[in-house]
Amino acid sequence: MRRACHRLYSTALHRAVPPPCSGTMSSPARTDLGRALCIITGSSRGFGRAIAREMSRLVKPGSALVLTARSVDDLRSLQAELAESEAGRAGVVVVCVVADVSQKEGLESIVRASQDAFSEDMDHVLLVNNAASLGDVSRYAKSFSDMAEVDSYLSLNVSSSLCLTASVLQTFPQRPGQRRTVINITSLCALQPFRSWVLYCTSKAAREMMFRVLAEEEPDLRVLSYSPGPLDTAMQTLARSRTADPSIRKSFSDMFAQGQLLTCEASCAKLMKLLLEDNYTTGAHIDIYDV
Repeated sequence: MRRACHRLYSTALHRAVPPPCSGTMSSPARTDLGRALCIITGSSRGFGRAIAREMSRLVKPGSALVLTARSVDDLRSLQAELAESEAGRAGVVVVCVVADVSQKEGLESIVRASQDAFSEDMDHVLLVNNAASLGDVSRYAKSFSDMAEVDSYLSLNVSSSLCLTASVLQTFPQRPGQRRTVINITSLCALQPFRSWVLYCTSKAAREMMFRVLAEEEPDLRVLSYSPGPLDTAMQTLARSRTADPSIRKSFSDMFAQGQLLTCEASCAKLMKLLLEDNYTTGAHIDIYDV
């Protein structure tokens, strides 16, 4: 089933080249993520929510999760769920920050909350850049002549990731005995153009190059761009109903009809496997089907 889904994904979406995913480091796989500060954007629903749940299970007691999103109700329900979980009872702290990452004030509130949640005995700082939007896929590239519209989209989907990552790295500089990991939730769209998806493809490609540059500049930092595959989320519902290009829309509709979409939990498990094994090449794009 896994390989069949991979073939469908590759064929239906005309995948051109496999992502670079070779690893050069070798070390025994860890069983946990350490006593960690985990900052997760877009964590109120979908894949971000799955990451929060799984990381809460894999961090040691004394860790803290800083969960950010724009939806206060969804964040609060997740906070309550994690507080009642085994991790919450073991002392993992969950902090919710209702913030719009496209705004300076939103980023500042996330960094302040992270500073407050951090303690000197934490040995791992993880930032998961998950927040993103699909954008308007009902139109083709030639219709996007409004610079303010494009700037607004890129502010949420590109600029926010760079500015938040830079702020976190400045706030938590490299120190002996501490690991730092930055994760970019990416997409096949970072590698290949999809007709009528100009905003989303542009943002994913820009983010990926941004994190590749970061990996080159910061050799002590672990940087990963993880492509979670076609997930059964609200974004997929939009893709099936709003995509202007009929062939792309049909591809997503066919995957849904044939039960080939992936659950957030299954994809998240592969991401956690990568983080625990920690033998990927820093800066690499790794697709779920290559794990």
